[in-house]
Amino acid sequence: MEKQVIVITGASSGFGALTARTLAREGHVVYAGIRDTAGRNAKAVGDIAAFSRDNNVDLRSVELDVVSDASIEAGIAKVLEEAGRLDVIIHNAGHMSFGPAEAFTPEQYAELFDINVLSTQRVNRAVLPHMRKRGKGLVVWVSSSSTRGGTPPYLAPYFAAKAAMDSLAVSYASELARWGIETAIIVPGAFTKGTNHFAHSGSPADAARAAEYNDGPYKGVPEQALRGLAALEPADADAGAVATAIAKVIAMPFGKRPFRTHIDPSEDGAEVVNGVADRVRAEMFRRIGLEDLLKPAVH
Repeated sequence: MEKQVIVITGASSGFGALTARTLAREGHVVYAGIRDTAGRNAKAVGDIAAFSRDNNVDLRSVELDVVSDASIEAGIAKVLEEAGRLDVIIHNAGHMSFGPAEAFTPEQYAELFDINVLSTQRVNRAVLPHMRKRGKGLVVWVSSSSTRGGTPPYLAPYFAAKAAMDSLAVSYASELARWGIETAIIVPGAFTKGTNHFAHSGSPADAARAAEYNDGPYKGVPEQALRGLAALEPADADAGAVATAIAKVIAMPFGKRPFRTHIDPSEDGAEVVNGVADRVRAEMFRRIGLEDLLKPAVH
């Protein structure tokens, strides 16, 4: 298998940390993008160094704060200086919030979109000029089954942000194809164990507004939603399956990778709806004479 130089954002925990380690074990040069490497995430940086040493793999940490243009530009420049190239970028950084949609302030929505959506644009603008110049690359987007599957209540800001990111990924795919850059969208389901998504989720800033829901006709709904999601998840569901799926996609030959890969033990329906949407997209491209944009060009 060809060794790839890979950068993954949001790699201090959850899917990001699992994927970084899995890819390093596969023999790739992996940069785990982490914010505040000298502060709150210093332990994660130490854990990465220890894992790399103990397993004799090439896993490195790089300071990448996805809400900072300067941090991203400096981090990507460091990777290119050290490794000489960048083959794969994995958009994984994200944050969740939980509560009634109305109780979140517009500023909270903006903050969540900054982390989940605008971050990918910052990273792309730092990475894509290099990939386009080389005429080859792979952009992996970690989406969510919530974008087109079942959407339980109280997760509106997160669901809206992931839907926006997924839409951006689809648009980018056709605009990068002729440059020789491939797109792969990974669609995890609601893993309630093995990540910190739910444990670290944000809460509404307007507590008084939230209380009107919690004590009114929606009393008990948040607990039921979380219980229901956990109950849908099979006992053997493993968040590591997402990392394994990403590694398998990266290992596939260029131009042969699936546009979407679903890892959804709860089977919330996203795979069915995405299948229809992607088919309609492909048909539209054929009808307007741009079918070649459905696959990356080989340079």
